[in-house]
Amino acid sequence: MDEKEKELNEFSLEDIMKEFGDPQAGEQAEDQPAEDVRVWDNKIAAERITDESDLADTVRLDSVVKAVREQEDSLEQTARFTPVGGSAEPSMEQTARFTPVGGDAELLEEPPVTIAPEDRVEPYSEAWEPDYEQPINDYVPQEPIVFRPKARLHELKKKLIEGPEKRYYELLEQGLGKLQAAIFLNLIVTLLAVGSTAMYAFNLVPDNRIRLLVFGQFFALLLSALFGSYQLIEGVHDLLHKRFSLNTLLVFSLAACCADAILCLREVRVPCCAAFCVNVSMSLWSAYQKRNTEMGQMDTMRKAVRLDSLVSTPDYYDGKAGFVRSEGQVEDFMDTYKLHSGPDNVLCLYSLIALLVSVGIGITAGVMNGFSMGIQVFAATLLVAVPTSSYIATSRPMALLERRLHKLGTVICGWDGVLGMSGPGVFPLRSADIFPAGTTKMNGVKFFGSKKPDDVVAYAAALITADGSGMAPLFSQLLDSRNGIHYEATGLHNYGNGGIGGEVCGEAVLAGTLQFMQEMGVEMPSGTRVNQAVYVAIDGKLSGVFAISFAKTKLSAAGLTTLCAYRGLYPVMLTGDFMLTEKFLSSRFGVNTKRIYFPGRKAREEILAKETPEELPALALMTRDDLAGMAFAVTGARALHKATRVGVAINLIGGIVGLLVMLALAIIGARHLLTPVNVLLFELIWMIPGILVTEWTRSV
Repeated sequence: MDEKEKELNEFSLEDIMKEFGDPQAGEQAEDQPAEDVRVWDNKIAAERITDESDLADTVRLDSVVKAVREQEDSLEQTARFTPVGGSAEPSMEQTARFTPVGGDAELLEEPPVTIAPEDRVEPYSEAWEPDYEQPINDYVPQEPIVFRPKARLHELKKKLIEGPEKRYYELLEQGLGKLQAAIFLNLIVTLLAVGSTAMYAFNLVPDNRIRLLVFGQFFALLLSALFGSYQLIEGVHDLLHKRFSLNTLLVFSLAACCADAILCLREVRVPCCAAFCVNVSMSLWSAYQKRNTEMGQMDTMRKAVRLDSLVSTPDYYDGKAGFVRSEGQVEDFMDTYKLHSGPDNVLCLYSLIALLVSVGIGITAGVMNGFSMGIQVFAATLLVAVPTSSYIATSRPMALLERRLHKLGTVICGWDGVLGMSGPGVFPLRSADIFPAGTTKMNGVKFFGSKKPDDVVAYAAALITADGSGMAPLFSQLLDSRNGIHYEATGLHNYGNGGIGGEVCGEAVLAGTLQFMQEMGVEMPSGTRVNQAVYVAIDGKLSGVFAISFAKTKLSAAGLTTLCAYRGLYPVMLTGDFMLTEKFLSSRFGVNTKRIYFPGRKAREEILAKETPEELPALALMTRDDLAGMAFAVTGARALHKATRVGVAINLIGGIVGLLVMLALAIIGARHLLTPVNVLLFELIWMIPGILVTEWTRSV
């Protein structure tokens, strides 16, 4: 070995660190004990540096030294691992490798680091298995259920697009313009026909103009049939599908009136065409109402971002069914809204019977008084057998109700839903229904006595929260704002007259209205008489007065008012809010609280604990979360049920009376009484009560 290599080998670690500009390196090297087996030997470090070029290539030796020192610290904190199944302490040797800082330089091969026997552990071996039923590496934890609130909305929107929205645009494409034009034009024709018939009744038509009048009536009949061709085609369609409807009867009326008009041209007498034109007008009006109602329902559904259903739970309270909220589906409405109602089926059956009876009366008149008399009686009997208001007996009440429900975002699930909500039942009410979020506010607080204000707030919050009052969030928020302590109340008792009591931290606490405190004998200082306030007494002494304001909303007021106005429907207060007493609700909303049930705490908890069966059919769907939408669905269904049944009954009575009159005229042969004026007057007279009954749903 030459002199140069000899000098290089004689370098110490201190000299090397000084050469690279680390003045503390020498001091640190002196502090390290020579016998420390975990530090590199200076000679070993020097032998690795063979010449100056190698020293330049290995650059930043200070980084290597720093890494070595970090390794020393980590080795001092080496953990000792013990297998689950045993307690032996096997030995282990570790060889550390360090990567130079700042590049992809070749890994330096550091000498092995020897670990003391007490710090040695055996490396992991696949042959060793813990005392588990299965290796721990094979355990796959169950993935948590990810809640995605938008997934439900995405599914709902998909169904709405495929169902209500698609149907809405189909109806929108058909439009209402053609129906409106047909109604308007047919109304003009009807007025002309009625006017000319009235002129004939008052002898204002000269005898030489009678034939022209008959021709004009016949022409009006054909024009009316043209404008009402949609209804006539629908009547034929129903007949081909084995269903006899009012429009089907209208087709037979057209045929009979045309035959009678031809005979009238030959016999120079006025036919009953005006009455037929009135029937066509009413039929077109019914079609307009049905289409407008369906468009409104589809528009309500397609705009929904949530769907809640109203179901009838049997034996909900006091042996009565309860109308409770549940989860709704689009199919609940789409599968039911087009089903024929019971009153519609009754009218269809009666129409078929009326046709058969009219044929029999016509044959009787023909046999007894001749063929011409038979045709005239048959045509007139078909017109009076079904009063004109029969066409709108079911469609108009529903159209009027739908306009109201459309504003509230509610639809009724067909006639089955109407029947389900028409029976006696109870309607549960909660604090959020009467006073939604944001309508209850705390206006101020005043403390009395020697109790600390924070303790008064904490005791009041504990008592009101335990009672489940709707004011609990207000007191909890006030307590949190004062950094107060949350206590638990025990021995809770609801006195039922506007107050509650219990124990908090071993002290008797009362909370309630001013009247309640006076009845409990709590002394009221001057200046504490606040109507809408919560009074808190601790150990029989007034400690605080919390002023509360209850804002009345239009939807809540309308919903509560309509619920208290219907017989057979009883609201049930399920809230533990002692402020919502009969006197308070009566003064605040002006309703008759005699129909409202206020069950006790135990009964209220039993009602709230009841679960709603999933198989119950939906009676109505709500797209908004408010009391008015649910309340008007129930009361509206009741009004619709009543108006439809009474309307159908009135029209059936009118039709039966008409058939009996025509039978009597056919038997006695009183042809002079079968004038177009008498037939028209009969229809108009029975049309008045039929239309008035359909107005009942407007007052919901």
